[in-house]
Amino acid sequence: MSANPLPRERISSAILLGGIVLASYLCYRLSLPFLSPLLWAFTLAVLFGPLHAWLRRSMTSSAGAASVAVGIIAAVVVIPALFVLAALLGEAVKGANLINAVAGSGRWRSVLESNSWLSPAFSWVEERVNIQELIGTAAAWLTSWSASLIRGSFAGFVNLLLTFYFLFYFLRDGEKARRFLKELLPLSAAEFAKVGERMQQTVQATVYGTVVVAALQGGLGGLVFWWLDMPAPFFWGVVMGLLAVVPFLGAFVIWAPAAVYLALAGQWFDASVLALWGTAVIGLIDNVLYPVLVGDRLMMHTVPSFIAVVGGLLLFGAHGVILGPLVLSAAVILLQIWRQRTAYLDADRPSSSV
Repeated sequence: MSANPLPRERISSAILLGGIVLASYLCYRLSLPFLSPLLWAFTLAVLFGPLHAWLRRSMTSSAGAASVAVGIIAAVVVIPALFVLAALLGEAVKGANLINAVAGSGRWRSVLESNSWLSPAFSWVEERVNIQELIGTAAAWLTSWSASLIRGSFAGFVNLLLTFYFLFYFLRDGEKARRFLKELLPLSAAEFAKVGERMQQTVQATVYGTVVVAALQGGLGGLVFWWLDMPAPFFWGVVMGLLAVVPFLGAFVIWAPAAVYLALAGQWFDASVLALWGTAVIGLIDNVLYPVLVGDRLMMHTVPSFIAVVGGLLLFGAHGVILGPLVLSAAVILLQIWRQRTAYLDADRPSSSV
């Protein structure tokens, strides 16, 4: 006797489920080019949500409150970004000119040869590497890097405009979006509130960890610049702190070229101190303290927090610093909800007597 065919409802549900999966994948592909501005707009909406709520209570128009909030946020975000960009471009040009000047004068050669303990190593390296050409290549790289930074800043400007465009609607229509998601997702009101709270905590913890670590790196960088009697330690400390917020750049963009310059100028002790301080103190803070801060605020172990941040950067790029912890937090909270549901069903199931 042949098996009964599947009921029409099951076939319909299977087709519906396949359509949902296909539509979700296509929606993901459609939103992929806008992933970065969408993520940063969401992050800013979470961080400055209290500001918008205060403005909304003070103003009658929801659109007006959102517009004022976006203007304030743009001033807070854009001005430091322009400050860092101008400092980077200026120092790249100065660095290229300085390296060319040092290479042309030949002073670095006399400094190396005047130190007897360095002379054998210098001769060995010079036999295998064209140091003059290497220095020229470094100067050319600095020049091309500054040009690519200018070209990339145009794409960044477009993403910035999109970020504030999305941010306006996130702030103005955030409550409507929450109600829509609450009706759409197969979660109870308590479960939806728990997911929303965890996402908000993740964004706040990630940004909190980034800001604290960047402030420490900038302060420690400015401190060593002041101790070594280098020019404008406060200014360069601020620049290093702001650069520490940017993934794949960091404070080393400032202190590493400074250490190289001190070495070429013959100030070996100062160059060694700066290099050791930058590597062992400034550099390690980002890798050690950041996962601890984020993990503590998320009530999560340091190891998964570290994997979420670093894995997010490797997988998603610069915005993975936010997206990685968000993905991990979403997975954890959804698994907790699933575990609570199964525990509830097990408790309601009648026990079988033997």
